[in-house]
Amino acid sequence: MTGASRGIGLGVAHRLVAEGAKVTITARKRPALEAAVEELGGPDHALAVDGSADDAGHQLDTVRRTLETFGRVDVLVNNSGINPAYGPMLDLDSGAARKILEVNLLAVLDWVRLVHRHWMAENGGAVVNVASLAGVRPARGIGFYGSSKAALMHLTSQLALELGPKVRVNAVAPAVVRTRFAAMLYEGREAAVTEDYPLGRLGEPADVAAAAAFLASADAAWVTGQTLILDGGLSLGAGVLPPRPAPQAAVRSPRCRGRNAVSPRPRPGLQGRARGRPSAGG
Repeated sequence: MTGASRGIGLGVAHRLVAEGAKVTITARKRPALEAAVEELGGPDHALAVDGSADDAGHQLDTVRRTLETFGRVDVLVNNSGINPAYGPMLDLDSGAARKILEVNLLAVLDWVRLVHRHWMAENGGAVVNVASLAGVRPARGIGFYGSSKAALMHLTSQLALELGPKVRVNAVAPAVVRTRFAAMLYEGREAAVTEDYPLGRLGEPADVAAAAAFLASADAAWVTGQTLILDGGLSLGAGVLPPRPAPQAAVRSPRCRGRNAVSPRPRPGLQGRARGRPSAGG
């Protein structure tokens, strides 16, 4: 699994090891990976391969070493993701935008292609992609990151269509999870952020790990092409319907001048219909 030295990735690795799997974890920094391997129970349970998720040489080396060490690649978890910029979409540097797509989207396709070619095409398997609620609904400040995750969810369903029946491909889309990666979205104001969550808290890596482990397991044998939203109920609120607009100011009706009656300000488009004429909207 990619991006697994800490946070959600390490949480998923812990869950898979607890369920009997042997895992290969990747990340850019070797010391963090080595610490994660020890945390997972040592080399009998985990293999570390350092490198950038979007580097073709690193991808091939990881798949090759996994097959040499464990003899199979039954599950691929694509967790690596970046968001090097925060702010309005129009202020985003084009170079940063390309890098986001390379890591968050194109690298996923590369990883799936490799494991499919070297193992899953013949032996089958499961792929779990880590998307984001930001790919389902807009979020201020992380718009292009969300766009890359929306594309990842479509890629998930497209690959599920093309790789079945031997390979299942699903995704999870968490809201804000308490990790270093997401810290700027809640740090110093967690109580205010969680007010909109019906379950009253942010997510934890273990919450995402449980869902990913399910999608990777035989319990999900009839599930493919799906994105499981993990958001503590957040999308039950304003993410589905826009906020209720403020009441419009009332104006005194010309026909009731001098009386204690008011009527709402006329709405464009309805006035014409009331008089038997077509409105501007047709």
